[in-house]
Amino acid sequence: MKINYTARHTQLTPEIRKYCEKRTRSLAKLLGRPIEADVLLSVEKYRQKVEINLKTKIATLNTVEETHDMSSSLVGAFDHLEKRVKKEGEKLRERKRRRIRETETYSPPRETGERPKRVVRSQNYTVKPMTVEEALIQFETSKEEVFLFRTIDTDNWAVLYRRKDGNYGLVEPE
Repeated sequence: MKINYTARHTQLTPEIRKYCEKRTRSLAKLLGRPIEADVLLSVEKYRQKVEINLKTKIATLNTVEETHDMSSSLVGAFDHLEKRVKKEGEKLRERKRRRIRETETYSPPRETGERPKRVVRSQNYTVKPMTVEEALIQFETSKEEVFLFRTIDTDNWAVLYRRKDGNYGLVEPE
């Protein structure tokens, strides 16, 4: 853990240094990784401003807090950083959980060499009846391979699909 202090138009007191080190250690525990922190303290007229930049292997987190008192600015800045660190940690855990869930639902191929078949749902259809030409225009704008629509003439479902030769296929029930 490395902390760089910069004080502009103010003095860096031992209490401020001690508080920053204590809060940075707690943030490092939350992250579980070594961090590098830049703490910038500045005074402009009646404003006490604290800017903290945390650099980790995963991300860089920045925060700025400005109040009438330096200690309340420090507290606010570190509280804000703590919330962000917790949120980032939760995102990371959720991504890991999602990956674990995906691998659990996947079953390895059978010994006979077959791969298990799966159903992939698609929302690429329209309920509004249309002509084949209108459906073709709407299908060309999408990047899907299949388009389901209702025909105006018979009010039955029809399917447009892309053929391997570049043309379009139409399937209509009788």
